[in-house]
Amino acid sequence: MQTATFELHAQLDTQHWWFRARGRIILQLVHKLVPPGPDQLVLEVGCGTGGALSMFAEEYRCCGVDPSEVAIAHARRRFPNVEFRLGRAPEDVMDLWARVRVVLLLDVLEHLEDDAAFLEKLVPPMAGGTYLVITVPADMRLWSPQDESYGHFRRYEQQTLARLCSGLPVTPVLVSYFNSRFYPVIRLVRAVNVLRRRPSGEAGADLFLPPGWVNSFLERVFAGEGRVLDQLLAGRRQKGYTRGVSLLAILRRNEDA
Repeated sequence: MQTATFELHAQLDTQHWWFRARGRIILQLVHKLVPPGPDQLVLEVGCGTGGALSMFAEEYRCCGVDPSEVAIAHARRRFPNVEFRLGRAPEDVMDLWARVRVVLLLDVLEHLEDDAAFLEKLVPPMAGGTYLVITVPADMRLWSPQDESYGHFRRYEQQTLARLCSGLPVTPVLVSYFNSRFYPVIRLVRAVNVLRRRPSGEAGADLFLPPGWVNSFLERVFAGEGRVLDQLLAGRRQKGYTRGVSLLAILRRNEDA
């Protein structure tokens, strides 16, 4: 992503309803899989400016890695209690790899031209029982100037994400669309932006911080989807959301034979 985008994320990623609700949902699900504790290591690959990982830092040991000097500089300045490394995974975090319990890969794969090759390098070194949490933008019908500005190569469907992971030594724990409640509104906004040929926010993004009460309301509505995903994870539900602005997959690294 461009420097201006990282600057925008550093301003918004702990306040904006989308970042906050996404983080709350993922943290809630990780709690069910790996109980919090100072020895439970959460690694975020492609951590950007650090906002998502900061939500885990009070309950888990955390480390973030990203190849962007701008992003890591922001992350280190904002969250000095969290370890951030400039580099790539797995090669620059191999000293931690055996102890990692959860790997976060949040809205990263769409930036990679060869997402399959990246996962084939990332997953095999993981210890058996490690959880990989993936989020990606969904539905090519939502493709808009923001995707182009962010350097996305694609948006995903549930079937294509499943195929991407099918050859890896992992077992799916949860796969579902999410950010579903706002799907009709966001699809309309993206269609308008395609006609306008530009995003609706700053720095090539559709992001802007709405008034406080609106931001809180949007966060509550989006974060409320966590109840459905929690039921899906617990086996009390057979299917997740059938459409959404994003896709979520939680995979468990198989124990080696």
